[in-house]
Amino acid sequence: MKGLFGRPGTFSGLMLRLGQCGFGAASIGVMVTSSGFSSYTAFCYLIASLGLQVLWSLGLACLDVYALRRKRHLQNPILVSLLVVGDWVTTTLSLAAACSSAGIAILYARDMDICKTHKNIPCGRYQVSVAYGIYHLGSYCGLISCDVLDLSLSVAHFILGGQTTHKQNSIFYTIL
Repeated sequence: MKGLFGRPGTFSGLMLRLGQCGFGAASIGVMVTSSGFSSYTAFCYLIASLGLQVLWSLGLACLDVYALRRKRHLQNPILVSLLVVGDWVTTTLSLAAACSSAGIAILYARDMDICKTHKNIPCGRYQVSVAYGIYHLGSYCGLISCDVLDLSLSVAHFILGGQTTHKQNSIFYTIL
């Protein structure tokens, strides 16, 4: 565990947690400022799960700051087990919420053309919020696998209206 990128109590772990907080807060902010989001259960679920995720990540970022300032290693097996289980639960909730919200956004924007017929529905804002929620999952790249980032970029690009290829995502990933 000592050589793992993003482990608890390191600068890389702090940056990953701050990235999670940033994308989660951006998703919440865009969704909450959209009118009528509370009419859709999937969007409410996205707000609730990302709210929990932001609080969890913020708490762990504070723990990382504490460990960095005190020069302590957070390699206690019980603490690491708690962090793994907490990350697993919050990530599973966030993934389910992002996927269900993405399904609704694609259904309305592309499959049913509701966004074209009902101009009062802010479909663009819903799509951006869902994309931020999926980018949030990509911030687990250092904790799980860089394929998660590639997948999250593909899904977010598709939601925002573009057709994507693996080559385009590799270029996107190289830029990041």
